[in-house]
Formats: sequence, structure tokens, C-alpha cells
Amino acid sequence: MWTAPITVEKYMTRSPHSIGAEQPLSRAQALMREHDVRHLPVLHGGRLVGILTDRDVRFADVARDDAAQLVTAGDAMATAVYAVAPDAPLGEVASEMAAHKYGSTVVMQGHKVVGIFTTVDACRALAALLRGDA
Repeated sequence: MWTAPITVEKYMTRSPHSIGAEQPLSRAQALMREHDVRHLPVLHGGRLVGILTDRDVRFADVARDDAAQLVTAGDAMATAVYAVAPDAPLGEVASEMAAHKYGSTVVMQGHKVVGIFTTVDACRALAALLRGDA
């Protein structure tokens, strides 16, 4: 009996928080803290241009408040973003994330960000699979 592969859509976080490339890192820090997230897709004109992680924010050396206002999300983001469609097979996505040590993948429907799949989501999927809930 053949079953369709489980897709990333089943376990992704829908409608993730994002930030504009021109926004200061202080805003990114506040968003991450407020929503308890570690990854923010970075948008410019509604288009995905990068990903900002809590690590990127820490490495940007914004310990001083004035620096946090001057450095933008666009300055600190990674421009190489692993992005997939919602129907991407979960196994392939997880393998790619592990192979390249990605902490997340942005889920795109055309040019629109519809979700994010993080290592936390991967752990949630693994737990469901091990329990037989998948």
C-alpha cells in the first residue's frame, strides 16, 4: 500500500513573524523576545531577501543601544536562504537541513512566505512519528 509522503506543510509554523530589511536590529531583538522565536524571514518590498537568526543578532555586536539602532536587519541577515514549497517532502527537507546545518527553512508559496520550518518543528514531527501520530 502506497502512502503519500509527509510534507513540510504538516509541521511548519504558519504565518511566521518577519521583519523588514530596513528595520533596526533592536526591533528584531524585541520581536524575537516577544514571540519567543529564533528566526525571522527578512522582507524587502514584500519579497524574501534573507533570514535573520538570534545568532546573527548576537554576532552583529549590538551591545550598545545606539549600535542596535544603526545596524539594520538587512545588514546582519544571511542572504542564502533555504526555501521550499509547502508540499516539499518532510524527509528531504530534514535531510537537507541536517546536511547543511540549517536551523530553519522558509516555506514559500510562489513569492509569498507562508511558513517556517525550524529544528523545533522537526523535533515535533519526530515525536509525532515516533508516537505513531503522523
